Amino acid sequence: MKIAMKTAWISAIAALSLGSMHAKDGLVVHEWGTFTSVAEEHGLPVQWAPLSGAEDLPCFVSKLDLKNYKAFAGMVRMETPVLFFYSQRPVTASVHVDFPKGWITEYYPQPGSVTKDYSEQGINTGLAYKSGSADWNSVRILPGENPPLPSGQGSSRYYEARKTDAAALSVGNQNERMIFYRGIGSFLPPLQPKFMPTGKLQLRTTIPDTIPLAIVFENRGGKIGYRFVRGLSEAVEVDPPDMTGDLTQLRKQLVTELVEFGLYQKEALAMVETWHDSWFEEGMRVFYVVPRPQTDALLPLKIVPTPDSTARVFVGRVEVLSRWTRQIIQDAVEKRDLATLKKFGRFLEPFAAQMHDQSTYMRQAETEISNTANAGSCIR
Repeated sequence: MKIAMKTAWISAIAALSLGSMHAKDGLVVHEWGTFTSVAEEHGLPVQWAPLSGAEDLPCFVSKLDLKNYKAFAGMVRMETPVLFFYSQRPVTASVHVDFPKGWITEYYPQPGSVTKDYSEQGINTGLAYKSGSADWNSVRILPGENPPLPSGQGSSRYYEARKTDAAALSVGNQNERMIFYRGIGSFLPPLQPKFMPTGKLQLRTTIPDTIPLAIVFENRGGKIGYRFVRGLSEAVEVDPPDMTGDLTQLRKQLVTELVEFGLYQKEALAMVETWHDSWFEEGMRVFYVVPRPQTDALLPLKIVPTPDSTARVFVGRVEVLSRWTRQIIQDAVEKRDLATLKKFGRFLEPFAAQMHDQSTYMRQAETEISNTANAGSCIR
């Protein structure tokens, strides 16, 4: 009995010590990121080239060693997850990210190890990627310090993510204010948008968790419209938005929403500023906040020591081929208007496939856009 009581006391003291250590450290971790996909006419995700598109990362960001990676077919592009760390005093932590249905393809600082595997059965369907992971060991969190950070001569959306109050980090000889990574995925997105014969857009979920917020957004030649849908747990039909929206107001509202879901004000601002040119470009798309259980299942995260609190706010983005977009593409093909087609960038090919446009000019336009995107490997 005495031995058992003594053991219990030792366990209790150890637990209190750990709790005190964490409280003393005050370690808080916040993360935001995006999942991008393209829907076909029935709402299902199409196979496309998620790693294609114009390069938007500085040259110091490392990449998984893949040949012809921009031509890789997949279902989802995991874009710019960033981890921010806050602490009252210096802490050394280890960070492990799993991507069971994808690969982690870009990162900074350099992880100690990056793993991947693939399924032979899915190699031609965009479902080949699995067992991705990355480890950052000995991440030194340095509150109050301002070590020199890497930079380049060109502009990149990457730098917007630094504009927070997060502590500086040091991994080996690389310094940053965040852990950055991206990837390619082979999972079904949690939301599937589909146009109905009535012209309404049906939003259908594929997960048991309620999607707390979805936003139907459209930009037609600079005029924008959007509709908010909350508490999405079953299929709902939404009218296309009226083209009377105010982009400044939408951006402010998005920041407010992201703060409500757990981000700090500067983090939310940084997220919207990072993606403002891409999120609000011409075309139609549906944004949605990924439920936290779904984020944890798609992208398990382990940090040691365990943070006092962790916020993970991921925004899904599904591109939709609207009637307006379809007409703009058709008109551009007829007029051989390459400048207009270039506006659709990496999404032109999956849109053309839905339109069954196999014309010589469309193929030439796709090649031209692809060559332009591949012209530079990174931003110096």
